[in-house]
Amino acid sequence: MIDINKVADDADMIIHGYAFTKEKNIIRVLNLNNTKRAAVLDQEGVVLETSMDDIELAIVTEYYVENREFMEE
Repeated sequence: MIDINKVADDADMIIHGYAFTKEKNIIRVLNLNNTKRAAVLDQEGVVLETSMDDIELAIVTEYYVENREFMEE
């Protein structure tokens, strides 16, 4: 089982219930309200893997692209 508190604490950015965590050259995204919904993006916002539907994925990628500057080191 996923420890939501740990994911949230380790996240580099949280927007509207989505935790964005940077790992090397990828971004892991987890819906904190439904942990079965997740995605992996590259640094440009291109989807590499997902368990999200198309609408949710479009929302998440838009959140990332508009706010990725806040995840830079």
